[in-house]
Amino acid sequence: MSYPPPIKACDRRDSWAYDTVARRLSEICLKIIPENEFSPEIVGNLEKLAADIPQGTIRHLLDTDSRDATDWQNYIQPYLGQSWLEVPWFFAETYFYRRIIEAIDYFRLQIDPYLLQKKLGLERSHSSIQVLSQKLNRSLKDADRVQTIALIHASLWGNRVDLSLWPAEHGDRSISESEQEKHRILADDSDRTVDLLQKRGDRVDFIVDNAGFELFCDLCFADFLLTSGLSQQVFIHGKSHPTFVSDAMVKDVLDTVNYLQNHSELEIKRVGDRLQDHLDRDRLSLRHHFFWTSPLAWWEMPSDLCQNLADSNLVIVKGDANYRRLLGDRYWSFTTPFSEIIGDFPTSILALRTMKAELACGLQPGQAEWLQKEDPQWMTNGQRGVIQLSVKA
Repeated sequence: MSYPPPIKACDRRDSWAYDTVARRLSEICLKIIPENEFSPEIVGNLEKLAADIPQGTIRHLLDTDSRDATDWQNYIQPYLGQSWLEVPWFFAETYFYRRIIEAIDYFRLQIDPYLLQKKLGLERSHSSIQVLSQKLNRSLKDADRVQTIALIHASLWGNRVDLSLWPAEHGDRSISESEQEKHRILADDSDRTVDLLQKRGDRVDFIVDNAGFELFCDLCFADFLLTSGLSQQVFIHGKSHPTFVSDAMVKDVLDTVNYLQNHSELEIKRVGDRLQDHLDRDRLSLRHHFFWTSPLAWWEMPSDLCQNLADSNLVIVKGDANYRRLLGDRYWSFTTPFSEIIGDFPTSILALRTMKAELACGLQPGQAEWLQKEDPQWMTNGQRGVIQLSVKA
């Protein structure tokens, strides 16, 4: 397959990519200073990094004794001396977050610079966590197609999920699929996904995205799969170091389970207790790999990780950044089939993406043009999503 060119910030000054590199990255860098008790040296490192964006140039990392240093030396080499705006957007972002890791001496100090934001994200979602816990606990009594689709949608939307649309216990599907929600999901392979899970869902892998309520939704889905018997084994794959502000690491999964287990609300505690039981029995397992913090495209996945995922019946890829990796963050035609881009990956892949970047695939002819007229920000405002499945025969 011939790949289209990668998205770059310099392609269009009115793009989300340009705004991210030209403005947002430096703001993120400076925001973490008052949220942490860094040493003056680390504060200086962060201020210098913020000042370097976007007109500075790409350089090699200085923390050369880190486990991922050799890999990053290879990633950086083609872009040495180029400005942040000239390099591929996905490289610029992953490189930026890796530069923060360097600036705060993360591998020695083990300080998560985004910990406050992650904690606040969970605490501020208390009411939603309570409602979803109640609905999950009840749905386990009747783990049917409708309940499975409801959890797929909850995992898709995270904080944006409308829990009032959860299907009633008698299984009235119309309650969960309002016209408004259908309109927001631009491609929906939910039914095909349930078919796959019912036929061969023994092992499911989640490539998780954000910590907080979104991770809670993912863990609820994992609990549902294991408790209902749809799956016998679930793997959660997190990041190897803090990145993209809210991305979940293994420690964030454990912190979330601990938060749920120790909650005063019984319904919430029940979810936490089940998750801990799954962990104790090795039915729920946690993994991380440096690939998930690299600038590599999905088709450049290292062989060890690819071979591991090949044993899965379904890999659920969560979030916008992971979706960008699936597509190599390139200018695909909006109508290019999702399965065509995934190619011959050795297992089935389900992408659950809330759209926050200017790329898409798998849409119907004319759909993107209609959306552009209705809402010029449809690709970046997080109001629309896709549920796209590529089935390995």
